Amino acid sequence: MDAELFPRSRTEVAPGAVHVPDWLDAAGQRELLEACREWARPPAGLRTVRTPGGGTMTARQVCLGWHWYPYAYARTVVDGDGAPVKPFPAWLGELARGAVADALGPGALAAAAYDIALINFYGADARMGMHRDGDERSDAPVVSLSLGDTCVFRFGNTETRTRPWTDVELRSGDLFVFGGPSRLAHHGVPRVHEGTAPPELGLVGRLNVTLRVSGR
Repeated sequence: MDAELFPRSRTEVAPGAVHVPDWLDAAGQRELLEACREWARPPAGLRTVRTPGGGTMTARQVCLGWHWYPYAYARTVVDGDGAPVKPFPAWLGELARGAVADALGPGALAAAAYDIALINFYGADARMGMHRDGDERSDAPVVSLSLGDTCVFRFGNTETRTRPWTDVELRSGDLFVFGGPSRLAHHGVPRVHEGTAPPELGLVGRLNVTLRVSGR
């Protein structure tokens, strides 16, 4: 990859919310992508999420450890094929803990182990509205890893879905961690830039791997 005119650097977007560019190298991205492809296969594979109001999310999702559906957790895919949720691998938990330590420092590590992964696939037209990750019983930091196409990640405030917010460009391999006073901040993805994935990755679209502690 060509050197950038203005290299990207670690940025604290809000207290407890940190963007670390290029946290996963090319090999790490390929390994995580291959794992995502396996997890996306049925049973308990990639699904369209339906909201209580009858709408559908444009990003499709697969879960590990605990199955999330609006707005609760279960051990089976209650809003899909009914199969048991796929297990959360120990190596993914270690990846999450390493991410928190690098972004926020070792003192921010949660006592509880990471045990949830929500993997969202975004096509070119997919979006994610402003929301909070508030269905967990733990205030451990949320870890977000990006693969594939670049997106605009909108990171807001804890009180409202409206401004103030900060738009952050997340590229393939980027890490975003939010905890502490920003743990319940609203956030979303208003735009995905089609065709911006690294060609060598072999991914059309964007994958977001979000890691959480259930507290359950």
